[in-house]
Amino acid sequence: MSGFSDLQVDEDTLAAARGGDPRAQEGIYRSFSGPVYSLALRLLGKRVQAEEVLQDTFVEILSKLGEYRGESPLGFWIRRITLNKCLMFIRSPWYSRSTPLDAMEDGLPADAYSPDRDSNADALINQMALERALACLSQTSRMVVWLHDVEGYTHTEIAAHLGKTNSFSKTRLARAHSQLQALLDDRSITEPCMQLLNNY
Repeated sequence: MSGFSDLQVDEDTLAAARGGDPRAQEGIYRSFSGPVYSLALRLLGKRVQAEEVLQDTFVEILSKLGEYRGESPLGFWIRRITLNKCLMFIRSPWYSRSTPLDAMEDGLPADAYSPDRDSNADALINQMALERALACLSQTSRMVVWLHDVEGYTHTEIAAHLGKTNSFSKTRLARAHSQLQALLDDRSITEPCMQLLNNY
């Protein structure tokens, strides 16, 4: 499955989708639904929640496609919407009532992430181990790690998105890094977890 940055939509398809052409909109959905679902699953940890975010994300994409001006690649724009939907899901009153903050019932499926075919065997093993280690974290910890280490958010930005304090974000990140490192050490992975995360 390709990542957001690997996917492109030609200008004709994009223009047709903006104009409401169902086939063009379906083409965008087919191109980006896999990465949207995979990212939501990584962050939320539950298939049902990832499917809900997938649906909400594409409702927003299709309704706001006319506002997309091409200042950044379409994939980055869609990725940002996906992240925002995941954050909104975690902050929602329904979520906090229905899901204990640190609970996680579903692990990631084996096919949640497929690295490029050119990756060597060691990189594949490391990425699979990292996926499993991330799945062991609570949803909140996984979100903090993802936003900080992969998306480059500051602790102030993370705190604002989660409705928490800066110290909460810093503490949660430090604990999550320690937990990830311990999990990766148990799997005899020698590459530091921060370096592995930067491979995404």
